Amino acid sequence: FPSHDIIIMNFETIILEEKGHVCLITLNRPDKLNALNATLLNELQKALQFCAYSELCHAIIITGSGPKAFAAGADIAQLHEQNAETGADFARFGQQIFTELEYLNKPVIAAVNGFALGGGCELALACHMRFAAPQAKFGQPEVNLGIIPGYGGTQRLTKLVGRAHSMELILSGALIDSEEALRIGLVNKIFPSETLIDECMKIAELIASKAPLAISASLKAIRSAEDLGTQEGMESEAINFGEICGTMDFKEGTLAFLEKRPAQFSGH
Repeated sequence: FPSHDIIIMNFETIILEEKGHVCLITLNRPDKLNALNATLLNELQKALQFCAYSELCHAIIITGSGPKAFAAGADIAQLHEQNAETGADFARFGQQIFTELEYLNKPVIAAVNGFALGGGCELALACHMRFAAPQAKFGQPEVNLGIIPGYGGTQRLTKLVGRAHSMELILSGALIDSEEALRIGLVNKIFPSETLIDECMKIAELIASKAPLAISASLKAIRSAEDLGTQEGMESEAINFGEICGTMDFKEGTLAFLEKRPAQFSGH
């Protein structure tokens, strides 16, 4: 696999790069604080689909371009055009893309380099892990615009940080800094701005070095803890465990351990 970075596809509002076995997606509307308009969301969906089917991509990082924002929410001009008839479809459009992200068979890391507000916070919530720079700000300020979160924020934020914190953030529309986000469990860790992407790359590369099918099965089993009851979740875990026992990577991983050598995983 080439050691240099490769820009994969031509997009108008994002940049998609291959860095070894990690794909880096950069939201690229810095003059608009990377606001999520329809073009960006469509291009993000295409990039995620590419990553999902690429055998070379084992992990994904999403970040924002420029020093100020990860993504500062939905495009307000497009939002303003909605009415009672079109609003639900507007929400479902973003929900569909973020749900595809959440249920991707490869881990997605949000490298939150600045403002993650409204739809931008909802995008980070849909990722499997979130790492933030010190200057990052998080919030669901939709009530300030006379609306509510529509891209899954009411659901994912509540599951992630609990009902009380979710109520406070959504009903007040207040922003919180990275330290508070860490305290309530919204982010995993805080890294210095200048090393944020490098640190996320280290984590992504570590994950990418593991057996791809085991990573995918782990994602499925962990999601079942939220989507199913305890007994159903246990059964889901057992099924995924059994399926992995039938893979070549399982045989290689266990044999490598017994032979005291590094495993060479093939993804089969």
